[in-house]
Amino acid sequence: MIPFVRDFEPRHGEPVRLTPLISRVTAANPGPFTFTGTNTFLVGREAAGAEVAVIDPGPEDAAHLAALTRALHGRRVVAVLLTHTHRDHAPLARPLARAVGAPLLAATPPVRETHASAPDEDETADVRPDRVLGDGDVVRGDGWTLRTLATPGHASNHLAFDLVEENALFCGDHVMGWSTTVVAPPDGDMAAYMASLDRVIARRFDRLWPAHGAQIDDPGPFLAAYRDHRRARDAQILARLAAGDRRVAEIVPSLYAGVDRRLWPAASLSVWAHLIALEGAGRVTAVPGPTLDAVYAPA
Repeated sequence: MIPFVRDFEPRHGEPVRLTPLISRVTAANPGPFTFTGTNTFLVGREAAGAEVAVIDPGPEDAAHLAALTRALHGRRVVAVLLTHTHRDHAPLARPLARAVGAPLLAATPPVRETHASAPDEDETADVRPDRVLGDGDVVRGDGWTLRTLATPGHASNHLAFDLVEENALFCGDHVMGWSTTVVAPPDGDMAAYMASLDRVIARRFDRLWPAHGAQIDDPGPFLAAYRDHRRARDAQILARLAAGDRRVAEIVPSLYAGVDRRLWPAASLSVWAHLIALEGAGRVTAVPGPTLDAVYAPA
């Protein structure tokens, strides 16, 4: 059982100091896939003139842009960073970068678009970075160091940022405290997601800061449960195939019977992502191939 953290007060538009180096401003874009809204993190000291990085400016929202510029007043923004280019994270990046005179840093935009039936929040924004970041790149300011950790899976261009001084990870949508993460093919990739999860587990961070909801203060057990959940879902899908289900549309009602039906389209994409990974591992067959509408069977 995943020990979800759902007790969270977003305080929309208000800067909340979390540690000596981290503050948070949450956008007012709550929803079934964004929880209470997108968390924008400001990394740096509060002192006048201090150098600051901004992670995930958020959706296109004039009120949130105004809240961020107020929170940053008197400090020098040296980088605007993106964990990935989904529309609940990225559209405000370029307007904020222009407003504060800072470069926009992110991975390259994904080559593959998200599936048409994915949640709107998972649609890709057209964001071109001033500097392209890859795995292990470093961004520094006075008193802080951010090191990138490539975490593809939820999105092919997903990055997390390791705050070295606090052994803490800004994990974007790769791990969320309030829910499991949507993995929506074709840009979302379950095999890549599980490999990324193993990388995060191996780093033994002291704290995770997701882009939606509260922080995860004890990542070890949480991440182990997160991984176990995905492995259990593989087993459940294989069991449904053994019972005679052959299509994603047949599997979802059984596995998600207690879930709000509005979330079933996203659940279908998640089941599809699992099936793609299982087919790639040789555990299932797919005719004519591992598509959303394919006919699946145990290998």
